Parts: sequence; structure tokens; C-alpha cells
Amino acid sequence: MKVGFIGLGAMGWHMAANLAGKGFLQAVYTRQRQQAEDFAAQYRVRAATAAVQLWDDCDVVVLCIPADRDVMETAEALAVPAAKGRLVIDSSTVARETAIDAAELLAKVGARFLDAPITGGTEGARQARLTFMVGGQPEDYVAALPLFEAMGQRHIHIGPHGSGQATKAVNQVMAAGVAQAVTEGLAFAAALQLPLHLVVDAVGSGAAGSWFVQNRSRGMIDGEYPPGFKVALHHKDLMICQQMAAQLGGDLPCVDTTLAQYQTLMAEGHGDEDISSLYRLNKRLFPQH
Repeated sequence: MKVGFIGLGAMGWHMAANLAGKGFLQAVYTRQRQQAEDFAAQYRVRAATAAVQLWDDCDVVVLCIPADRDVMETAEALAVPAAKGRLVIDSSTVARETAIDAAELLAKVGARFLDAPITGGTEGARQARLTFMVGGQPEDYVAALPLFEAMGQRHIHIGPHGSGQATKAVNQVMAAGVAQAVTEGLAFAAALQLPLHLVVDAVGSGAAGSWFVQNRSRGMIDGEYPPGFKVALHHKDLMICQQMAAQLGGDLPCVDTTLAQYQTLMAEGHGDEDISSLYRLNKRLFPQH
């Protein structure tokens, strides 16, 4: 397979690099022209000047871009006669309805589509240890397996178009809950004047252990929050989750709380920090300390 990649952000750059390392990548495109040229020079691929140019020499195009509007605009750009029989894989995080709409748009020109959002953070992208949650036709999923394996360690076909994005929404709700619990618990430990590094060692290997504890606690203790997953991006994702819950006539209390806290963090200038910066706010639960 010959692959084109659209979106060279914190996740996309590493994903594209891993595809290049396995010999799949032919060309890249991003609206930041210099970024595309820098990547192309480093990995010896072509820098396209428009999304549609990827069909010149690619059978598959992978997307990893920020928002629903971007995905639909890109799908429209790719939905040309040259796309017939070819495959678009969207690893962005968007609404389930957006994935379904993109699939239908591309199907009009005979193109295939998979919604394949990811989890694993920038570390997972860099190390090719991402998990893909995939929606779409089973035969398209099977055809894309070599690409998923080049970029990640797990790939699960959930169901029809939109299923991947719906599963990612569930993931984002759970991620919010874990981040809330860990940052609140660590704030409690600090108020108790416990040695935080030892607390993390103690609880991290038991029932309270998690990826978040293992990978984010040290940064919180040191007051450092380099973006593995930015507050502003998780805020965008949780807004989608909140809307989906409302459509079902339900509620997501943890999401509501987290969104309010993210609003505070962004207002204070921390939107580009990792979501572990929730610790900044949860420390305020114990003001006397």
C-alpha cells in the first residue's frame, strides 16, 4: 500500500514517521506548508500542496486532524473521481455523526472509509503503541491491518461506520474520570504531607494503579505538565461526549465537572498543558496546605 498522511500535529507527525519507517508513506499534507516540507525533507517523501494531490500516488489516505469541520472539509476535498476504490482512514476524534457523514460523502465517489480514532498519547504515537478503535466495513478493516500494525500495538474492529468514534467517546469519559481521581487523590496525599513519590510507588501497583498514575504522576509532583494530551483537545472531545449524552436523554456528571475545570484552566492560560494539570485545581481543594 502507498499511503498519504494529512495532519502533522503532536500525534500525526509520529504516526506518519512510523508509516515512513515501514516503507508505506509516499506523501504528506498539512495546512502548515513549512511543516509539511520539513517532514518531507526528513523522511524523504513528497509534500503535497493540496489534500487531493495525495491521490496522485497513494492508495490510502490517513487523517489525524483537530475537529469535525476539518474532517468534513478534508473529506469533501478527497471525494473526487480519482478516489474510487481507494481508502480513507480517519484517526481524528470527532462526533459519531461526522464519521457517518464522511463515509457517505466518500461513498458517493466509490471511496471507502474507516473511522479509526486512537488512544495512547504522544508517547504511544512516537513508540507505535497506539490503540485504534475502528468503525467501517470488515473487509476495509482487514485491508488496513498492516497500517494499524505499523502505527500501533492494538486495533479493534468495533462495528459499522461511527462505531470507532462512539467507542472513543467512551474512552474520553473514562479518561476524564481517571484524571479526576488521580489528581484529587494526589492532592489529598500532598495535604496529608506524605512523600508523594513513595505514595505513587505504593498505589501504582495495586487496585488504584493505572496508565495515568504511572505516566503522569511524576510530572504532577514536579509541577510539570508537558502535553501528552492537551487540556484544550480533551475539552473539545468532552463537549462531543456531553452532546451525545444529551441526545440519549442522559447525563455524564464527571464530564460536566471536568469541562468546568478545563474552562478554568484554559482561562488561566493552561489550555496547551497536559490534562494532568487538573492537579493545579485539585490542590486548591485543600487551601490550608
